[in-house]
Amino acid sequence: MTKNEAVKNGVIFPVGAKNEAFQKYFIGQSYLQGLVNDPVVNVNVGNVTFEPGCRNNWHIHHDGFQLLLVTGGEGWYQEAGKPARHLVPGDVVVTHDGVKHWHGATKDSWFEHIAITAGTPEWLEPVSDAEYNQLEVEK
Repeated sequence: MTKNEAVKNGVIFPVGAKNEAFQKYFIGQSYLQGLVNDPVVNVNVGNVTFEPGCRNNWHIHHDGFQLLLVTGGEGWYQEAGKPARHLVPGDVVVTHDGVKHWHGATKDSWFEHIAITAGTPEWLEPVSDAEYNQLEVEK
């Protein structure tokens, strides 16, 4: 059963188009809607929506940071060497410069967050199915 299907219609902001520009850095399908289109602002702000089971690759933000504001569904955030954190609406994640991490939906739920990102991303290896499939939400 798929949870939080209403997320696929956009919870607060539009879902946007299939995230084809970054598809090679994701397992599964994601959608991206840019929210700030001002060339003077040196920060990217986007609504990212993940289908169940979708996650991005491990990555690092250089000379910047990433803030995630969870707006819908259920997801995961994990920094290298640390346990994964289960995310629900209202959660805020702060990723500092140089920290290797990934984020995405749980296996059975749509997931949506606003990503506020500064700096340059370095995309790394995918989160393996073995790593991802061991994650379980505490009941």
